[in-house]
Amino acid sequence: MKEFSSLFVVFCMAVSLTLLAGCGGVKVARVDSGEMIDLSGNWNDTDSQLVSAEMVNDSLSRPWVSEFRSEKGKAPVVIVASVRNRSSEHISTETFVKDLERELINSGKVKFVAAKEQRSEVRDEKNDQANFSDPATIKAMGKETGADFMLQGQINTIMDEAGKQAVKYYQVELEMINVLTNEKVWIGQKKIKKLVTRSSVKP
Repeated sequence: MKEFSSLFVVFCMAVSLTLLAGCGGVKVARVDSGEMIDLSGNWNDTDSQLVSAEMVNDSLSRPWVSEFRSEKGKAPVVIVASVRNRSSEHISTETFVKDLERELINSGKVKFVAAKEQRSEVRDEKNDQANFSDPATIKAMGKETGADFMLQGQINTIMDEAGKQAVKYYQVELEMINVLTNEKVWIGQKKIKKLVTRSSVKP
């Protein structure tokens, strides 16, 4: 019986050591959120930030902004619609859209209105105010600012792989469209090419 107890204790210790060894393989280090880190070669936060800044800057430097100001006497109102992921990998287009929105708003060259889902929530809030708020503080329906221009686009990829190396090619296409006339006033394109070298070939 004692021999069985000893064997059981040894077994439990071995299992515990194995589990501890497995957990010991993880190391986490905090880094600056602005630091460029590219582990897999996939689309990442650095790509999203750099592409959004460059493309918005290019768009706002084109004639459509000054032409609208001259004609209407005010800054154009812009909304970001969908950016479709047509790539071969998972890309959080929501994060990219937010980066585009931030660049547009912070530029000071255009005004910006909320996206479709956000407008629905705001309208729900106005309905609640109409029923429950002090009349002096109610925000009336029908006072929303309509967008003059809509920004939409897509992200595509091409993958070329051989042995230990792979080339990942990203092409981001964005278009600024006049909401009233459906005219495209700006078309932008940004290309990213990454060479990924692995230490060993995938099995």
